[in-house]
Amino acid sequence: MTRPPSDGRSVLLTARLVTAPLDARRGIVRLHRETLTELGLAPWDAVRLTGRRSTGALVAVTLDDSARDELRCDDLGLGNLGLRDGAAVTVQPVPLLPAAAVVVAGPADVLNALPSDMLRRALVGKVLTEGDDVSLLPQDVAPTGAADVASVRRALANALGMVWTTALLTVVSTTPAGPRLVTAETAVNGRAGAAGQRAVVRTRLRPTGGAPPLAVPPEADMPLPSLDDLAWLAAQADRLREWLDLSFHHGPLLARLGSEARLGVLVTGAEGSGRSTLARVVAAAVGATTVRRTPADLVGLAAGAAADALREALDEAAASVPAVLLVEDVETLAPTPTGSPGMPPAPLAAAVRDVVARAVATPGVALVCTATSADAVDPDLRRPGLLDREVAVPLPDRAQRRALLEVLLRAVPRAADVALDEVAARTPGFVAADLLAVRREAAVRAALRQREEPQPTVGQGDLLGALDVVRASTAESTVDVPSMSLDDVGDMAETKQALTETVLWPLAHAASFARLGVDPPRGVLLYGPPGCGKTFLVRALAGTGQVNVVVVKGAELLSMWVGESERGVRELFRRARESAPTLVFLDEIDALAPARGRTGDSGVSDRVVAALLTELDGVESLRDVVVVGATNRPDLIDPALLRPGRLERLVYVPPPDGAARGAILRTAARNTPLAGDVDLDALGRDTDGFSAADCAALVREAALAAMRRSLDALEVTAWDVAAARRAVRPSLDPAQVATLAAYATRHCPQ
Repeated sequence: MTRPPSDGRSVLLTARLVTAPLDARRGIVRLHRETLTELGLAPWDAVRLTGRRSTGALVAVTLDDSARDELRCDDLGLGNLGLRDGAAVTVQPVPLLPAAAVVVAGPADVLNALPSDMLRRALVGKVLTEGDDVSLLPQDVAPTGAADVASVRRALANALGMVWTTALLTVVSTTPAGPRLVTAETAVNGRAGAAGQRAVVRTRLRPTGGAPPLAVPPEADMPLPSLDDLAWLAAQADRLREWLDLSFHHGPLLARLGSEARLGVLVTGAEGSGRSTLARVVAAAVGATTVRRTPADLVGLAAGAAADALREALDEAAASVPAVLLVEDVETLAPTPTGSPGMPPAPLAAAVRDVVARAVATPGVALVCTATSADAVDPDLRRPGLLDREVAVPLPDRAQRRALLEVLLRAVPRAADVALDEVAARTPGFVAADLLAVRREAAVRAALRQREEPQPTVGQGDLLGALDVVRASTAESTVDVPSMSLDDVGDMAETKQALTETVLWPLAHAASFARLGVDPPRGVLLYGPPGCGKTFLVRALAGTGQVNVVVVKGAELLSMWVGESERGVRELFRRARESAPTLVFLDEIDALAPARGRTGDSGVSDRVVAALLTELDGVESLRDVVVVGATNRPDLIDPALLRPGRLERLVYVPPPDGAARGAILRTAARNTPLAGDVDLDALGRDTDGFSAADCAALVREAALAAMRRSLDALEVTAWDVAAARRAVRPSLDPAQVATLAAYATRHCPQ
């Protein structure tokens, strides 16, 4: 065990993934008794652990005779440290101080089922740090844990079923900053989002050599950007600046014209898109101060206490006019009511409404609230005289992402090979917070690569490598940008050309369509026998165009609850618009949108078809969104979906012929070493009735045959291919192929 010379009372230990089962995922680590004594710690004190990042935990004595230089922790602890088993970790005592407020993010279905009080009870007794992953397993070992563990377990099980034992949440923030202990008085707020993605983690690596750390300032330390830095929000900034300028500096003019110098603005947009930054920057540009309140300051308080806190913020703003009172995530304070019409509003929502009315009526004060969407906010707050003006913050397009990257990397030393245009092209759907996460991850990779370099820089490889880790926070897990392209698809030249014209041209050459005065196609239907590469084509198409792909398989949108299926369709297309350019892939569309009037499901399928038609007809613009459907049974699809303006292009994906099978085999075997006696063209001619999937299976089986022959085999021989040929049988049904070919002849005559 060694003690770093400059860390005071801290020790450098080896992290070991060995822990008592009762401790697992409860925020507890164990040290040797002598190590505790050396650090001046008693059991159940708090420690700060530092690996690739810092976290906090409660410390206990090891239950066996482990080595003095080991720290015993569970998988969650190692994950929060960013380390693997056997890595070095610094342990340092810290005061066991309570948290006033904690904000956590996680899956929407988990957080929607757990009220704030239940969340707090599940987290009581745990030491949390911003960026930590934390489980819902109650801390029932240390004396700081929940008082009534049995009731907490029952409540979690009733709310979530068995999911509660494995669900993980991510700590967005602690107030004050952690490590902090969750107590019975801590206000805990849940924010639905992608759990486990460390978009809020500020990783700082300390190289072991003499190299200085990369100059990547954490967000909290960055100065407020200027209006010029918000180039992707120029239109929104101009609009908000005009409103604030009129309200603060031209009151008499407004009065003469019959208006009033009062202003309430709702700024909507995705989390991390720059809503609050926009309000603060514009306020500074017009010479106004900003008084800011977040949900962590208010959620968890009683309605009266929350109202008092908002009134204090209003008084603070009124004392320094002109001022902007900025209330973030107002939908968490006053959400859209879910009860029956005519029910009284929730106490906190009523208190917020009263304060909003007072703020808008206060001379010299403008109220700006942020929300993810206007529909999520109590409609009473958006009536005339309150938040009656709205500004929408869109997702940045490629050019805007390039400008945003330039601003974010302004203080970062960059290598000569950095090409921001490529990074911007590969980040569709990314908002400002996501690009900040890319910057952090790239800095970590650069630091690991240049521990001993005197002048470290961030290179193109670091930025592109970061994209393998950081995902767009606006997208669900079904949204991804594939790494393959159409060049990876063997043969299918005519099919690939048809898809390029129908799908990629509208996304890449919208100006050409506008110049010729026509609207681009909205969608395309791929149909053909199973296993012939329809899904593979779509993934390759998305990779070629570097667009997001949102996948919906079969009837997964269908729900037994009235209205939920239609809501799912609307949510699908909303998500696609937010992540544009996007390819919406409706796999097995015949199960999702069968011909209306022919099903016995109480009209659910009919309503889903109607919702799809509404979205495709463009009641809300589908700019940079193309829909691709795939099916083996095109005759079962509702005919209304196939008319012009909807899925208007029908593309037949036929079974491969001999030459095509040879090309598919070459593509499938491009990474497989083949002996000189293997003739793939001859094999393609000899595999009549094989689909593309069958050809890929044939290559895999040949490789397995080589391994059976010898685990040290260096290549696949003709003997291995012959063995695979005997094992793999064709899967195409001749009758189905004939039916689909006849359909193609009727609907797509050559």
